[in-house]
Amino acid sequence: MKRQRILHGVSVLGIFLALFAACTKIDYTQIAEPAYLRVFNNINYVQTMGSKDDKVPYFCMLINPKTGADGKFTGAEIVGDFLDKRDPYAPPYPSHIGNSTSLSNPEYPGKENVLVGPVLNGFDLSSWAQIPSGEIRIVFAYRPKNTVPFFELEERLRNDILIDTVINLQSKEVYTLHLLQKDFVKKDHGILLRQENFHKLPLSDSLVYVNFYNMSAKGFWEADANLKDDDYKLASFKHGIKDEMNVYMSLYESQEELSHYAATVKGYRGKFMATTTRNTSTGAVSPYVSFPLWASNHANGIRTDIWERFDFFAPGMNPVTNPFYDSDRNTGSNWAVLNCLLNGKIGLTSNENGTLLPNLLVNVHSGKDNPRTFATVNTIEVVNGRVYLTTIQRKYAPPIY
Repeated sequence: MKRQRILHGVSVLGIFLALFAACTKIDYTQIAEPAYLRVFNNINYVQTMGSKDDKVPYFCMLINPKTGADGKFTGAEIVGDFLDKRDPYAPPYPSHIGNSTSLSNPEYPGKENVLVGPVLNGFDLSSWAQIPSGEIRIVFAYRPKNTVPFFELEERLRNDILIDTVINLQSKEVYTLHLLQKDFVKKDHGILLRQENFHKLPLSDSLVYVNFYNMSAKGFWEADANLKDDDYKLASFKHGIKDEMNVYMSLYESQEELSHYAATVKGYRGKFMATTTRNTSTGAVSPYVSFPLWASNHANGIRTDIWERFDFFAPGMNPVTNPFYDSDRNTGSNWAVLNCLLNGKIGLTSNENGTLLPNLLVNVHSGKDNPRTFATVNTIEVVNGRVYLTTIQRKYAPPIY
């Protein structure tokens, strides 16, 4: 299955590049027993007093690298070059290909035009790349942040290795690999490989699913604030969250009134959902929790305008006993807020401390309905002072015009 090109809202230049790519002959290497892999670089490189001397974590990923007589890399079975830090949102379609003039890739396969996963049990795996199954060697090498392909760089620039390890992948299984920092003080780094199971579960298409991970580095939340990213968009997540947090969810009826005091769906104000514990070593899949797609009494079975708020509280605290003000961003890592809105670009009031990401529901033109709301399967991951959302969706009927 070749990489799909989804051109939602691309520029004229983006369309030209996509058409040019479509006219270019690409030879795909067939893989007899593939596994399906998606890779995220969770290491950020904001310049602070504590990180000004750190290397920029901009990488080339090599799978089953080839070496010459001198032991230096000369090529690889699969090359994922220009691997940059991940985007806050990973949508349910390969949004990056044909939609950017930059070579920097916020994930793998991302912009790479490669063989991708099939539709598996109804789920579209076009954001996962096909790679050989079995025991494979995987290398992450630092590279300069320029436009020169890795194997065209000077030799002295191709030998700075962050990770060189072996992983074992089963045929036809779905994996997400995270490159991350494991210890904030010691600056130790590593990988976390997760074998996903969403495609094997008896999930209902009338329920929205989400699970949670805290993949923050050891010692991050305790570290001095001056050592952390000062991006105001991170809001209450900037300082990190404690190693164990309870997650509560509120469902709001409409985005017409963007306030956490607005009307909520009955039974869904500050509802306990899950407990998440910091983990950077094991790839265990967190249990999915769910809520009904048509939870609102205002939903008509075609479209709903609800949005989600997730409050992360340290044990012993909850939305009722919360001692902090709405504007508090430095809560001692005891409370952090995530607001999932329709497009992730509009906010609440200026004194609200929530980080913004897109809605867990997807609204698209399908059949005669424009838009139609679909349920999804989601993963929310906290990594140091940032929070990320990955959304997976079943295939849906194409639009009828």
